[in-house]
Amino acid sequence: MFETRVLSLKHVGQELNRIGCDPRGVEIMSPKGEYRLIRAAGLDPRGANILKQEFLAAGAEAAVSWGTLSLSEEKSEVIMMGTISQYRRVLKKLEEQPFALPSLSEEVRKALESFDEPREPPVPGDGTRVMGILNVTPDSFYDGSRYSDEDDAVKRALAMVEQGADIIDVGGESTRPGSERLSFEEEIERVVPVIERVTEKRDVCISVDTHNSTVAEKAVDAGASMINDVFGLRKEGLLETAASCDVPVVIMHMQGTPETMQKNPRYDDVIGEIYGFLKERATKAEDAGVSPNDIIIDPGIGFGKTLKHNLEIISRLEEFNSMGYPVLLGASRKSFLGEILGTEAEERLYGSLGIAAVAVQKKVGILRVHDVRETVDVVKAVSSLRKH
Repeated sequence: MFETRVLSLKHVGQELNRIGCDPRGVEIMSPKGEYRLIRAAGLDPRGANILKQEFLAAGAEAAVSWGTLSLSEEKSEVIMMGTISQYRRVLKKLEEQPFALPSLSEEVRKALESFDEPREPPVPGDGTRVMGILNVTPDSFYDGSRYSDEDDAVKRALAMVEQGADIIDVGGESTRPGSERLSFEEEIERVVPVIERVTEKRDVCISVDTHNSTVAEKAVDAGASMINDVFGLRKEGLLETAASCDVPVVIMHMQGTPETMQKNPRYDDVIGEIYGFLKERATKAEDAGVSPNDIIIDPGIGFGKTLKHNLEIISRLEEFNSMGYPVLLGASRKSFLGEILGTEAEERLYGSLGIAAVAVQKKVGILRVHDVRETVDVVKAVSSLRKH
């Protein structure tokens, strides 16, 4: 009787060592056991055909459309399929080819590196950071995060720090579906005093959740060290403010606005469209002077997405790592969990922790949550598994 078992790709090297392979052989063979799929778009179809032939010559595969093969389309998409070892051989050959293939080779190399070893968030800590939500508002969707009284808000922030939060995200305006906009003066009155008092008492990263450039600037002056923008730095002046403040920025995707975003959201390719938006906004931020080391991306769970969209995003979170920026996930107690569980926000703790566990396994950089202590435990437990 034989013992036959399919091995985890993550543990190829470990298993080769276990059966007694020569160390040099382990070094050579391990990349042959790690398989990756990569999508590339915007290629000249002639270049796409060259790429396909190089992958076939390496014993790998590259899928293209009939329009690419017949050179009848203006731009082509390719899905590459191969082992790390095969990618290395092909990418080296592409460096000598025309049709911008050397640039593609470099982009693919960077994507592979970022996918396997995502960039650490620009915040003190280790592994996945935990961002505690502090809504200095009377109308957030979950009353466990509403602290409109200044003293209560400061106490809550300090409590989350004691529970292990790496970041406190202070927001003065609700962005729940259907919410209305505040004046920037009222938003400043809500967030700035809280930020000042918390930073006086604790050395912790404070993030200001705003899309207003004046609010962001005043908050940073008060001690905030991160800007979290649900509009993806699209509002007037915020791109320039983010650059001049010289602090990390979270760029989030949202289809529509908080007033309209849940009115029949649609996508042809939910992952591709969100990825493309975040890539474009991150490039704009870098062009404006924001350091690439200070950019964090957020696919925007619940912001112009149906249940199906949200689940697809979470199941494919690791794809966003390949962009080269840390990923933030904010799924805590959101309505899509209510659709799954049939519960109100007050009863979605365990569902939120389940999503958090999946996110840590997929190497998400920051989790934005209501329940800090419980999430910190999840992060510690799942992170210990990732190391094995």
